[in-house]
Amino acid sequence: MTGLTLDEVTVRHEGPGGAVTAVDRVSLAVPEGATVGLVGESGSGKSSLARAVVGLSPLSGGRLWIDGHEVRSRTVGDRRRLGQRVQMVFQDPDTALDPRMTVRQTLAEAAGAFRRLDGRARERRIAELLDLVGLDARLGDRLPRELSGGQRQRVALARALAVGPGILIADEITSALDVSVQAAVLTTVRDLQRRLGLSMLFISHNLAAVRYVSDVIAVMYLGRIVETAPAERLLADPQHPYTRTLLAAVPSLHEPLRTGEPQLSGEAPDPSAPPGGCRFHPRCPVGPSRHPERTICAQRDPQPGADGRPHLAACHFPSSAGPAPQPPPTTPTTPTTPNGR
Repeated sequence: MTGLTLDEVTVRHEGPGGAVTAVDRVSLAVPEGATVGLVGESGSGKSSLARAVVGLSPLSGGRLWIDGHEVRSRTVGDRRRLGQRVQMVFQDPDTALDPRMTVRQTLAEAAGAFRRLDGRARERRIAELLDLVGLDARLGDRLPRELSGGQRQRVALARALAVGPGILIADEITSALDVSVQAAVLTTVRDLQRRLGLSMLFISHNLAAVRYVSDVIAVMYLGRIVETAPAERLLADPQHPYTRTLLAAVPSLHEPLRTGEPQLSGEAPDPSAPPGGCRFHPRCPVGPSRHPERTICAQRDPQPGADGRPHLAACHFPSSAGPAPQPPPTTPTTPTTPNGR
């Protein structure tokens, strides 16, 4: 068993009203050399899950394996081994990079974190990392404030790759960027994942971005994974009504309003007091709010049925809303410019 494996992982945070379960018994596998896209609304628990994987938030329950080895504790040695194998690129490069350190200093610090490098070897490694992420070596002497947003995110990506990880967590890495540079950064990330054979968990609320980079897509709602399938299968034939509403919300040049498709209504429930039964049922277009006879949705928690099927959906009435919405484009449609500017 290689790559990243989560088994019934739970993450709780203390909130003003008590403990909030941000991630509730999530099981997910990111195979070696594959990309799994994790998509869902803001507040669904995606970032909490990512932070738990890299050790920034403690697990409240469940088990985590990295390359077949269970991560049992968070001792200094355990964190060191985790840091060598798993790295994370955060949403906002402005806060992820030290504003007082040049690009060269940032990459030198990361490259020397787990191995000793003499001056010449360190410079070679810095040049190699800048080239990997499509940046000119002359940018090495600049501070973060002297770079564009796209360039800063590429530096953050180079820093994550500096230790030679096998697993990369990319958490909303394009959401803080201008639309004009998002496509260029996505293309760089996808190409690096393939070239380096990385196992990648790609987190985003942008379905078009997730489709572009992912082999498998998992859909998260209110702390739970509600649907998982190979990317093209999930987008062509979504089984869970929440997935269908997310797809219906993706803008289309040919059908901008997506009339006739299920629409998401209301706000997500308070995660500190999730509804009983299916967590999505108060907002579900095929649930008891529109079909009163479907009382099971409010009474019984649906399970995805992990019986070997490649397409899993935690829904009592999967694919009951008619033909699927058209999937988002297969490639980014935003313009690109050199060096992520």
